[in-house]
This record gives sequence, structure tokens and C-alpha cells, in this order.
Amino acid sequence: LLQSGQRPDCFFSNGELPLHELPFCYELQKMYLRIGKNRTIMKVTVIQQDIVWKDVQTNIARIKKLIMAAERSDIYLLPEMCSTGFCMQPQGVAEEVEGPTVQAMKQLAVELDAAIAVPVMTHENGKYYNRMYFITPEGVVGKYDKHNLFEYSGEDKVFRPGEEKVIWEWRGIRLRPAICYDLRFPVFLYNMAEYDVLLISANFPDSRLLAWDTLVRARAIENICYVAASNRVGADEYGTYKGHSVILNPYGMTLAGCPDGEQGSATAELDHEMIAKLRVMTKLNR
Repeated sequence: LLQSGQRPDCFFSNGELPLHELPFCYELQKMYLRIGKNRTIMKVTVIQQDIVWKDVQTNIARIKKLIMAAERSDIYLLPEMCSTGFCMQPQGVAEEVEGPTVQAMKQLAVELDAAIAVPVMTHENGKYYNRMYFITPEGVVGKYDKHNLFEYSGEDKVFRPGEEKVIWEWRGIRLRPAICYDLRFPVFLYNMAEYDVLLISANFPDSRLLAWDTLVRARAIENICYVAASNRVGADEYGTYKGHSVILNPYGMTLAGCPDGEQGSATAELDHEMIAKLRVMTKLNR
């Protein structure tokens, strides 16, 4: 709301407020006037990719093209297993630690002076992980292994779950990574003012798009945080995908979204100060 340049009272119909809303609106008005040029703003881009099944090199080329075509940002977020697709036969397909996809993203991060959150099927010490790497111009600065594995697909029988809760910080903004099925576990993602942006990478099929659209908004609202959610498009042996990749503000309102069913990107500016003041006013998640 504040980013859009609208006045805070646009939340209320016809400009009329019930008496119990007046104090809250007054605080919003004051907050609107106080926010100035010194606030922390971060640009985030979600990439919506048609992933080619088990073809790492083709997917790397496609990812690079999509990122270079996108608006310049501080962070780029890619969909789950973006170099292979959501494959449950990792033998001969999974990349070694910091394999070709990570190496390509490291070069791109330097070139763009940006961070890239890239989920890659990873083989390490004889085990397989559904892993998201966080890459900055300095290299790999963080990793997150998917905690809640999707039993219906047999993911839990192939991949090892992550055990650690992970939060990254980049340019003054705190980021919580999550991968696909993690989205369905609100207690796991509950935010006690520990993070400002929830980064969600996914392979959510068309058959569950209503759940996707609902859950990403629920996580934004209940955690008073921004949500950047990247979902794939295209088709694989499991089904078809329309994406609905989106960036939401802490009210669950859409700041930017990708075209339905098409490759592309969406970019939005995220305002750290807005979150901090909203948490103080609502006395939630602090």
C-alpha cells in the first residue's frame, strides 16, 4: 500500500471509517508521512520457468536467458529443482555440491551484482538433497535442504530431509527459504519477527493451484512478511503447471505476478520499514 503511493485510508470503502478503525487509520497516516528516502528498499524478482526434464545444460541456458531478460533486482528466485524438474530418480541426474548450475549462477551473480536463490537436486556424501543455494557476488553464502518432503511422490524415500531452520540476510533484509511442500506447514514457517521475506520455490501442479494461491497469501498475512513465490510452468511426467508465481505484501495483496502458464518474471520493491511498523502497531509477530 505504502509502496504504491496510495493513501492508507484506501483500505476502507467510500472513505468512511467505523469509530473503532479511526485510531488504526490515524497511526497508518502518521506512518505514511514519516517514511522517507532513508527506508530500506529491496527489489526481488521471481522467475517462472518451463523446466526441461532431466536436461541440466538446457535448463541452465534457459535460466540465464530468463534472468537477463528480467528487470534488474537485488534477488532472483527460481522454481524447485530448476535444472532437472521434480525428478524422483536422481541417480545420474543430481548435481554434485556446487555443480554446473551453481557455478553458472555464481558467474551471473557477479555480473548482475545480485543474489540468486537457486534450488538444485544435489548429491553429497552418498545422499540426495532437494537443496536451495543462496548465491551472492561473494559466492555460495547459504544453503537450505527441504525439510518437509512430499511423501505422496515418494520424495521421502529418495531424499534426505533438512534438519536446520535457515535464515539468510542480504542487504539489510532477512530471508527465510522454503521449498514447495514446506508451504503447507504454518508452524514450521511461523515468524516471530525473525525474517522479512519468505522465499518459496515450488513445482505446484495445476490440480493444486487453488491451494497454492491460498497458502502463499496465508503465509504472508499470518507472518506479517513479504512472500516471493516462484512456481514452474510447462509439463512433465507428473502433470502440467501454470505457475502463478507471485510477490505479495504482508496484507497478502499482489505486488507483481507472472503471466499465467507462460515463462517470464515478475519484480517488486519490498519495504523493510513498512513491516517493522506494522508489527509494532498490530502487536503481532514481534
